[in-house]
Amino acid sequence: MREILIIGGGYAGFYTAWGLEKTLRPDEARITVVDPRPYMTYQPFLPEVTAGSVEARHAAVSLRRHLRRTRLIAGRVTEIRNADRTVTVRPVNGADYALRYDIVVVTAGAVTRTIPIPGLAQQAIGLKHVEEAVAIRDRLMTAFDEAASLPPGAERQRLLTVTFVGGGFSGVEGFGELLSLATAMLRFYPELSIDDLSFHLVESRGRILPEVGDEPGAWVVRSLERRGAQVHLNTRLVSAEEGHVVLSSGEEFDSALIVWTAGNVSNPVVRNHTDLPVDERGLLVVRPDLRVGTDSEPVPDVWAAGDDAAVPDLASPVSGAHTVPNAQHAVRQGKCLARNIAASLRGGRVRDYRHSSLGVVATLGLGRGIFQYRSLVIKGLPAWLMHRGYHVLAVPTWERKVRVLSVWLIAAWCGRDLVSLASVQHPRDAFVGRFSAGAHHGHERGGRTRPE
Repeated sequence: MREILIIGGGYAGFYTAWGLEKTLRPDEARITVVDPRPYMTYQPFLPEVTAGSVEARHAAVSLRRHLRRTRLIAGRVTEIRNADRTVTVRPVNGADYALRYDIVVVTAGAVTRTIPIPGLAQQAIGLKHVEEAVAIRDRLMTAFDEAASLPPGAERQRLLTVTFVGGGFSGVEGFGELLSLATAMLRFYPELSIDDLSFHLVESRGRILPEVGDEPGAWVVRSLERRGAQVHLNTRLVSAEEGHVVLSSGEEFDSALIVWTAGNVSNPVVRNHTDLPVDERGLLVVRPDLRVGTDSEPVPDVWAAGDDAAVPDLASPVSGAHTVPNAQHAVRQGKCLARNIAASLRGGRVRDYRHSSLGVVATLGLGRGIFQYRSLVIKGLPAWLMHRGYHVLAVPTWERKVRVLSVWLIAAWCGRDLVSLASVQHPRDAFVGRFSAGAHHGHERGGRTRPE
């Protein structure tokens, strides 16, 4: 029986495994997915997780619940040696070990691009995983509680200053949703006003949202500025030491929350630790049918898709173009991979991947959005409704669709849930504190403690 190894359980990896389960008989191949997380993150929902519009668990799709015939390994692949048909797996617990395969599918996913900026590693948080989105929301809400008990001044200003670095989709959507949440929270904090909020979006280029046209991108900037945000274009983050933000424009301010969304790079295992062919960007060289290699030099039994693969865009009028690394392509590439791998195992015909973009849509906060398809641009509430409609249909499994839709309907009737659970990030503090308190009381009673 053939061993099919899928590296990464993100969009492309999940849909490949899911499709293979539906297509192949149990005796045709054994499917294995290696990923450090037991779930697939539906990343388009992360901005709404930061705003509390989507429950954190609903943005994650359980691998074990939906991949019933797939062997799941909790770990990450640190090296691919296709010459030996083995990979090195680093499990969550235990020593590294080698894992053999007959067919390998590389869908490891990109990682956040970081720059050695002073203070960045110590102060900033990303927006690529569910736990990061939850932490951003809880930190903002905790900052509101702390600021409300302080008089106007530098410390209150620091607590209510939020800085996003990166003006791509992830950064702009997260920024817009968090600004929407902060504005909505003010009605419950009579001690605070809109003038106390200070939201900064920093982008090194001269525009944000490069996936949309110049005019729609400029409209988004104007929209955010009308809501009180400050958008810094052609500006870089120079330093963030101890939360003190220094920009290349010369502006400086203290910020309690710094979110880094300045792009992605290919996974280190693909970029540096494989004998498979990669291009100058560190992406796997992929043919239109999603096999690794070129038409003249294919690599047998090796497939790839998603953020780590330079997939030719056959629907683009530009010669040599590659598909954009987004969820829209990754999901469809995963489905195409499953069909092509099954066809190759059975001696059938594999087909090239081709998908014409459905357009781009972004949420900018509750009731606000933007959509563009070629020259058609839709703004405001209609675009926001299109965003929600598209993603509730796109999130995998009916179970997740129902859960997300039910939360949205409840929120439309009852409003946002404004409860911070920041303490869950330190779950033992209260328990350990009881030991300290018990020792203190015991000392006062002559060294003996009593149950209360």
